[in-house]
Amino acid sequence: MSRIELTNPDQITDERAETLAQIKGAFGLVPNMFKAVAHSPAALKSMWAQFGALGDGTLGARTGEMIAVAVADRNRCDYCLSAHTMLGKKAGATAEEMSDAQSGKSDDPRTAAVLTFATALIEKRGQIADSDLQAARDAGLTQEEIVETVAHVALNVFTNYINVALDVPVDFTRVSLTR
Repeated sequence: MSRIELTNPDQITDERAETLAQIKGAFGLVPNMFKAVAHSPAALKSMWAQFGALGDGTLGARTGEMIAVAVADRNRCDYCLSAHTMLGKKAGATAEEMSDAQSGKSDDPRTAAVLTFATALIEKRGQIADSDLQAARDAGLTQEEIVETVAHVALNVFTNYINVALDVPVDFTRVSLTR
């Protein structure tokens, strides 16, 4: 049972209506997470804009979804794990690649470096060591990719906390947490 009432997008007529219409256009429906966030026009606008901006970033949608499942597993967010596993497959990742990403691993060296850096950020709550950053650089990540990885982690912490703290009902095929 959700700890917050989920808004009804069909009854919203203020500034949130346009954002919710965009979300519905992207998903075919308005996922429960956005129904929860829609209580705050600022939070809704911020979250949707961040998804859009990072979706157009240098890391690409597939890698972004892999970061999302790695972060979700560590934050014990079954909502985001389930949603981003589905979105990762839509972005071209296999079920095995998404499962590996959930564990912070990838057979692709660049993706593995991104996931290693992202999981270090989560596990150390941002208090990474110089060696963590140097390992990302040594693996070939550019400054743009490093900054974008931090942004993906931050966005996913936001969405994880919304879903975990407010106990938002999962409306995607459920994927099991490993932690």
